[in-house]
Amino acid sequence: MEKVLILVIDGCAPAYLTEQTAPKLFALARQRGFVKAVRCAMPSVTNVNHACILSGRWPAETGVVGNYYYDPNTGCEGFIEERGYMRAPTILQRCQQAGGKTALFTVKGKVLGVYGAGADIGLSAQDPDPVLLWRYGLDRPPTIQSIEATDWIVRAACRCIEREDPDLVYCTTNDYIFHHFAPDSEPARAQIAAVDDCLAQLAASQPHRQIYITADHGMNQKKTILNFQAMADRAGLRTYCLPPLKDRYIENHIYQEGGMLYVFLKEPLQREAFLNFAQSCPQVEEVLTAAQAAARYHLPQDQIGDYVLLAGRDCAFGEVEGELLCTEASRSHGSEYEREIPLLALGAPRPEKAYRYHKDIAAYLQF
Repeated sequence: MEKVLILVIDGCAPAYLTEQTAPKLFALARQRGFVKAVRCAMPSVTNVNHACILSGRWPAETGVVGNYYYDPNTGCEGFIEERGYMRAPTILQRCQQAGGKTALFTVKGKVLGVYGAGADIGLSAQDPDPVLLWRYGLDRPPTIQSIEATDWIVRAACRCIEREDPDLVYCTTNDYIFHHFAPDSEPARAQIAAVDDCLAQLAASQPHRQIYITADHGMNQKKTILNFQAMADRAGLRTYCLPPLKDRYIENHIYQEGGMLYVFLKEPLQREAFLNFAQSCPQVEEVLTAAQAAARYHLPQDQIGDYVLLAGRDCAFGEVEGELLCTEASRSHGSEYEREIPLLALGAPRPEKAYRYHKDIAAYLQF
């Protein structure tokens, strides 16, 4: 059976993972792999893209379209943090069913909550299992909003590999640092340096193990944040506006600001008025019907409202006071402009050109 490690660096745009920030891994990639830019799924948010990476499938098949859900029939809404939302089988489940041993290591607890089925070993820095801390000789994890959290979770995954040699290990970080620091900043460079050191050592000790380093989404500065719900309310339009980026990790994005918005119309007769209103908003780059968005982005049409709005590169939809906030303090994602991400692969079974999306990793594994 194949031996595989997949590391998803949360929020890692290609500008963060470079030959200057990760020289050891880039040297290894030149010898036995490749580095390239690939694309993530839309919306470019965490839950959606873990579902794709773990299954090799698009959201239309995984059923995961955001970090938050809304049911227009019942009015129920809430954070997606537990099992029951993921419809597609994951590579953890496929590997386990084939007789392999699996592990999932994550900084954010929700990743283990939503995708933990099929993991023989599961550890989150947010809510660590004391038995696993003892088993791997690990100290208590640092706060998840820190550079040290990335180093801790990657080293925990490597410790597990050294001691128990699972067939498949899936490891992911938190994007707090990238939400607050640009690629050329010291905190961002330090986070990648920690990954470079740890995985270079692992690759040297386990040359037979396939290693993939990618991201769930990229990151960009957002200078204008639009409270589209407030704007629609003022215009007399009855809507429910859902930012698929919305989650509990408000330290990362304090305004829940993201580049895509699902809009549910509560009054079908307002369809034309809504369309005219949304198209007249200068911060809205494109207005798609649910059918158009589903076709373009491989989304399940029945889960994304009536319209899908896309923001411009430096704009986002968020929950701000009033209708508009101009700021220099926001770095976020969710839009088309955060789709480009890195893929560094060691020992991949297919040639470089076969990998166009991060989900292709799972699609080509033989579990």
